[in-house]
Amino acid sequence: MTELATMEFHPQPQAGESRPWAFPAPERGTQDNGLTVLRCHRPGQQVVAVEVLLDAPLEAEPAGFDGVATIMARAFSEGTDKHSAEDFAAELERCGATLDAHADHPGVRLSLEVPASRLAKALALLADALRAPAFADSEVERLVRNRLDEIPHELASPSRRAAKELSKELFPASARMSRPRQGTEETVAKIDSAAVRTFYEKHVRPATATAVVVGDLTGIDLDALLGDTLGAWTGSLAQPRPVPPVTADDTGRVVIVDRPGAVQTQLLIGRVGADRHDRVWPAQVLGTYCLGGTLTSRLDRVLREEKGYTYGVRAFGQVLRSAPDGTGAAMLAISGSVDTPNTGPALLDLWTVLRTLAAEGLTDEERDVAVQNLVGVAPLKYETAAAVASTLADQVEQHLPDDYQATLYRQLAATGTVEATAAAVSAFPVNRLVTVLVGDAAQIKEPVETLGIGEVTVVAAE
Repeated sequence: MTELATMEFHPQPQAGESRPWAFPAPERGTQDNGLTVLRCHRPGQQVVAVEVLLDAPLEAEPAGFDGVATIMARAFSEGTDKHSAEDFAAELERCGATLDAHADHPGVRLSLEVPASRLAKALALLADALRAPAFADSEVERLVRNRLDEIPHELASPSRRAAKELSKELFPASARMSRPRQGTEETVAKIDSAAVRTFYEKHVRPATATAVVVGDLTGIDLDALLGDTLGAWTGSLAQPRPVPPVTADDTGRVVIVDRPGAVQTQLLIGRVGADRHDRVWPAQVLGTYCLGGTLTSRLDRVLREEKGYTYGVRAFGQVLRSAPDGTGAAMLAISGSVDTPNTGPALLDLWTVLRTLAAEGLTDEERDVAVQNLVGVAPLKYETAAAVASTLADQVEQHLPDDYQATLYRQLAATGTVEATAAAVSAFPVNRLVTVLVGDAAQIKEPVETLGIGEVTVVAAE
């Protein structure tokens, strides 16, 4: 009889002891030219992320030239006094770097990622782009044409069209926030290299800029690198620019953007609420997440799982502009899409969820799941240097202290169910929500009017 071979089992690996985690704390300093610098050493992160924030907000764009900040941001990588557009792109590629830029309400932001071994070369290119951008006529004209080509596609997107209409409804026509961030066909068509350079010369200078550098800085003399690159950028000083308060009209009403024949209705329901300087923000984040932050949240459970109206509905808060004096604001919104015949029933159920939340509150289980999802996964969320740099840049942009994110996680963990419920109810009051529907007005107008959630207006799609 053959003897059976014995199997040797190796000891099962055991989990190690959990280590405390906190959002990384940056070191803050200033270059001789007035540039503020935040640095954060992250051992092992061999791809360094650099964010440069410029105090060139959309509200500073001259009248009739909406979009000039966006064109300027895109033009930074289109040549300098040392490199043509093609040469600049080639130099970035040689050092394995990527450079992106965009404009938003708080200002213009440039984002650089590069291997740590080639940081010096990439910082020199970034400094050249900021110090002496070419803004060549041909390149600006090309960027304007590209932007004009993008606009019809954006208007054809139901979600983008809904966002445009909600901003128009919420904010007064005189406010920059009421108009598309990247401009309209009329305003963008007027932009030329002279307009871009004028905007640059008026608003871009090191004294009002901040650079955030995150990555493995072992063996890197960052002070010397910055001194030779971004620190050598010169510019005039600037007086503090007055920032008008954010005003909005959240009277409950419904606007239907008519898309005849649409098989789905895009929903965007929103209002303006507290920003991150308000004490309610942590509870508002937690309550909003319980309401519609993930597939297991209350809105999804009803509208997706129970009723099958949608693939998903989300509730979120997005900071528009933040200020310590209380003049900032965040967009609080619920978004999703439903099939056209069920637009009325879906809205009815959505309002029922909001009313039930106000009457019965959140459960402890919902609160606990939200805390775990928001706080428990934070170490994974910030594994990359780019993620840390982006959040630090957000803090600078929103005039928050450097330890804000670390403090926020502690506040979220300490927020109770009752606080989260009160914040969510306050964020989404059933009678103070502006509802934008992009869909077939002939099919959805009458069912929506019967809901009594506000006066219904129909506008034509562009």
